[in-house]
Amino acid sequence: MCQLLGMNCNVPTDICFSFEGFSQRGGRTDHHRDGWGIAFFEGLGCRLLIDSKATLDSPIAELVRHYPIHSTNVIAHIRKATRGRVALENSHPFMRELWGRYWIFAHNGTLENFDPPSGSRYRPVGETDSERGFCLMLDTLRERFPSRQPELLALYGALEEITRRLARHGTFNYLLSNGECLFAHCSDRLTYVLRRAPFSTAHLIDQDVTVDFRAVTTEDDKVAVIATAPLTDNEVWTPMKGGELLVFRNGELVLP
Repeated sequence: MCQLLGMNCNVPTDICFSFEGFSQRGGRTDHHRDGWGIAFFEGLGCRLLIDSKATLDSPIAELVRHYPIHSTNVIAHIRKATRGRVALENSHPFMRELWGRYWIFAHNGTLENFDPPSGSRYRPVGETDSERGFCLMLDTLRERFPSRQPELLALYGALEEITRRLARHGTFNYLLSNGECLFAHCSDRLTYVLRRAPFSTAHLIDQDVTVDFRAVTTEDDKVAVIATAPLTDNEVWTPMKGGELLVFRNGELVLP
């Protein structure tokens, strides 16, 4: 099983603490060594860093662990290859443009008997079922809303319908963001924690590291962290239900 990590905040925040623990799952505390990647939204821009090496062997991962890139929406992925060879083009997250914004997508699971025809606009570059699913999602959204991005409720309804269709092919845990919201879908395993005042300390499960959030936050800060499995052992993580699609915006759960 691949590993997913997402962060959604109301103010630009770095993900160094969460990524410190998450990156250990790329070869030390778990066996996922088939590539990794991370995307940071900054305004309309997006920094996308991917590598076919394991996180523990990747100089790029070392940079992310220690360089505090601040963002309001972050998606990271550690890959266990099930479809497609270990290669840069098959490393998540994937990025495409829709309605004049970048969209970022990362998937955990396998879609069986899934070989849709190439869409009118979005085509996969690599060999993964994940990228094919992402392209189909965006092609469907563009056909349904050709001129501009719809209101959030209409977008949520369309994504929910597309997700149900794709999830019939297998396990479809995913994180998706356009830099405004972060969408999280659970097939069988995804969990989240909401951090806000009064802040306290947190201790990582995969690494003996503790942070005191009171020293690095303000009372107005709100942060949502989503992961395949909890990253800390002294916070309350909420498991998502199978088939559930959640939307996070400004560090809060806003839908459904």
